Amino acid sequence: MLLKKSLFSLLFVLLITNTISAQKDSTEVKKVTVKEKIELPQGVYNPLSPSRAAFYSAILPGMGQIYNKKYWKAPIVWGILGGTTYLYLDNNSVYKRYRTAFKLRKAGLQDEFTLIDAAGNSSVLISEAGLESAQKQLRENRDLALLSTVLVYVLQIVEASVNAHLLQFNTDDNLTFRPAIIPDNIKFANTAVGFNLKYNF
Repeated sequence: MLLKKSLFSLLFVLLITNTISAQKDSTEVKKVTVKEKIELPQGVYNPLSPSRAAFYSAILPGMGQIYNKKYWKAPIVWGILGGTTYLYLDNNSVYKRYRTAFKLRKAGLQDEFTLIDAAGNSSVLISEAGLESAQKQLRENRDLALLSTVLVYVLQIVEASVNAHLLQFNTDDNLTFRPAIIPDNIKFANTAVGFNLKYNF
């Protein structure tokens, strides 16, 4: 019984001192100094490259493609975004003209689509129903152009980021796929189709 108590006391003291020393060691702060600047050699994967390309494309459309050195893609992005922006602005201005004419006609005033001759007779170029349907169509065209502009803007950001990822993949000749047709000279009459996969390390 005395032996059990003494073993238990010894074990308890060892556990307490171990816990105290572990806590003491964890509070110490060690200073680490870097003597040399680490530089990545050319051709090594750069994890920031895709995010930089996406950031540049978000700031100015087409700049991510230029950052990826795909210069021919930037004019395509600018042309598509310019076209959709022009369609939005054009449809919006014509929509406002028809909307103003519709409001004036409802108020009993003369609009740009109502002509009054010298005798005071008025002739309507576009009916009220025509003004309503034109407004509806122009509003749909305007909204579609805006949606297309936003979609192209987002897609060019995604394209720049994905392209920056793909540019860093290994394109060694050992990774190429070369299909070949090898005739079977033993079996002339029977046609056989097969698949052989060969890869090198």
